[in-house]
Amino acid sequence: MSKGLLIVISGASGTGKGTICKKLLADLPEVAYSISATTRTPRPGEVDGREYYFLSVDEFKSWISEGKFLEYAEVYGNFYGTPLNKIEERLNRGEDIILEIDVQGALNVKKKCPDGVYIFLLPPSLEELKNRIEGRGTETPESLSRRLKNAVSEIKIGLEYDYVVVNDTIDNAAAQIKAILTAERLKVARNADKFEFEKGF
Repeated sequence: MSKGLLIVISGASGTGKGTICKKLLADLPEVAYSISATTRTPRPGEVDGREYYFLSVDEFKSWISEGKFLEYAEVYGNFYGTPLNKIEERLNRGEDIILEIDVQGALNVKKKCPDGVYIFLLPPSLEELKNRIEGRGTETPESLSRRLKNAVSEIKIGLEYDYVVVNDTIDNAAAQIKAILTAERLKVARNADKFEFEKGF
């Protein structure tokens, strides 16, 4: 059995990672979603164990000491981490998994899982990114300015990824990512078993 694809999708804050991942999961029922753990406060409508595992700082640090994370990072004053055991189980069963993650975490995952598929989402423009973050209604002028400055730095890190997709519309971006996944599944390196024909010709 072929191992599943670890599909890592990230980009600057406000790029639309969550929206794109929801679209992909709706369109690709065979793909699972990796639920991250975080110490940030749930947003309206978020449910523990569905969008995130919401942990206290002490709980999160306990998970770190017990080696329960594939990776973890501190972002904007909160911790985020990827639980390891669920990912390993699913990949070994041949299931594909989407991991929605910030750029810090993605680079850490790439060191441990170089055979993953690393996709970087770009906004159509910095102005559009600003509009999207402002549209959340959760930022002060100071935090908005900080996020935009960080976004410019994060976008440069996109050069470390395998693919880049501009999130101009949800449908376009999702279609491009589906094309990437189709190509990845057809790579010879992932299909060596198909070349093992019976001898005796």
